[in-house]
Amino acid sequence: MSTGNIETKVENLLKNIIEDLGYELYDVLYVKEGKDFYLRVVIDKPAGIDINDCEKVNNAINDVLDEADYIKEQYFLEVSSPRFRKKFKKK
Repeated sequence: MSTGNIETKVENLLKNIIEDLGYELYDVLYVKEGKDFYLRVVIDKPAGIDINDCEKVNNAINDVLDEADYIKEQYFLEVSSPRFRKKFKKK
């Protein structure tokens, strides 16, 4: 299954759940970095997103993703805001 297909299926699965919690599903990205796979669910709301919002959505979607079993590889789930997408640099 291509990553684009996984992203579309995950987006369709999670959109209503995330919207029912009061957030916008901004993007879904399934990427491989090094040897690890990441499923990144990007959420937003007008007032902005904080870590508590990310945790709330993570808790709501984790079991749903496991049940759907779209991704056969082991992966890391990350829920974030489009504003968190900047790369952090070490000083």
